[in-house]
Amino acid sequence: MTQITTQNNTSNTPNQEFGGLGISKEILAVLTRLNFITPTPIQHKAIPIAIEGKDVVGIAQTGTGKSLAFGIPLLQLLMESKNGMGLILLPTRELAIQINETLLKIGREFGLKTAVLIGGASMYQQVNQLRHNPHIIIGTPGRINDHLKQKTLSFHNVSILVLDEADCMFDMGFAPQIKQILQVVPKERQTMLFSATMPDSIIKVATTHMKLPVRVEIAPPGTAAKKVEHEIFFVKREQKTNLLLKLLSEYKGSVLVFSRTKHAVKKICNNIVNTGFAAAEIHSNRSLVQRRAALDGFKSGKYRVLVATDIASRGIDVKGIELVLNYDIPESAGDYVHRIGRTGRAGMTGKAISFVMPEQKNKVREIERLIRSTIPISQMAGFTESPLSSSKPTYAAQAPRRHFNKNNRFQKSGNSYPSRDYRRFSK
Repeated sequence: MTQITTQNNTSNTPNQEFGGLGISKEILAVLTRLNFITPTPIQHKAIPIAIEGKDVVGIAQTGTGKSLAFGIPLLQLLMESKNGMGLILLPTRELAIQINETLLKIGREFGLKTAVLIGGASMYQQVNQLRHNPHIIIGTPGRINDHLKQKTLSFHNVSILVLDEADCMFDMGFAPQIKQILQVVPKERQTMLFSATMPDSIIKVATTHMKLPVRVEIAPPGTAAKKVEHEIFFVKREQKTNLLLKLLSEYKGSVLVFSRTKHAVKKICNNIVNTGFAAAEIHSNRSLVQRRAALDGFKSGKYRVLVATDIASRGIDVKGIELVLNYDIPESAGDYVHRIGRTGRAGMTGKAISFVMPEQKNKVREIERLIRSTIPISQMAGFTESPLSSSKPTYAAQAPRRHFNKNNRFQKSGNSYPSRDYRRFSK
């Protein structure tokens, strides 16, 4: 695999603009109207390579603009071609809807037609979308395979394949469905794969199903968002709800709460609502309409708190989340990176707080090894003290003791390219 060496940071260099990346004048005009002026590092590195038609493996932490890194080249290359079609695979329904909205903002005036194939939505409506010969199909692996089995979908025109949040798709058990899709799509195609981490499953896809892919890595796999402040509270299970409610009183902005199971999410959400906070829930027991309403309400400010399982940890672009709170510490260290990536996005600062039970101290060490950083531990009177022994090697660092005063407020102690003619999408 061809390697591009990049610095492990996400800061933009001066005077970077989309105009120097080989993007067509037509698309540039739309980007300017949408106030997309300065590309993120992953966009700056990946777009010129992808526009040349090369296979790309893009590694960057969540919240760094990966959707436009593949979306802009995809739109431009399809505008230049006569019969090509794009296929985008991604892990969740919400991410599919979001990517569709982003692409339509840019491509609608060129006559772009898309089809979104996701579970929980009407197969009949999706078949109607496919009958209109969309330029781009966006979907989750399970529903796309459903259409393949029913012969309502053909890939013979697919010229560009995108795998977004690839590591998440494999983590969620989509490997068999992805393998089936890779066996059906034309071998003569361009493939773009984007991921936050680089596990063996992703390396295997790159070496087996891609042609001399150029690897663009903005930060080492597992790197957490740089502008996020991390913190841990060691608590007993029965103490979590009280601490959560106190934290919600302290932080006044929007809060995304993660729990491990859908049943726990429902219970947590009910407790929050009963205390007087506006909250909604997202998990697999909720219908697509309910999940969309919860997410839209969270984005608009109708709900200040969104409680979710890991279904919401990947690719959901909600601006201005002040706090990500891990009510349950995630099972895998990689999921920690994805969860906290919901805050501190687009150059903003954010906060990530995790509740850890004493018997879960090894999970803290796993997370710290992955993110190559220590996570400060806060302590509060009446709650469990840190079980991490100072006599044993650990990445954990003790933070200043932190407690609530009589008003339940926190107190801390201490510390260019040639011009071309572009064919519009056929209407």
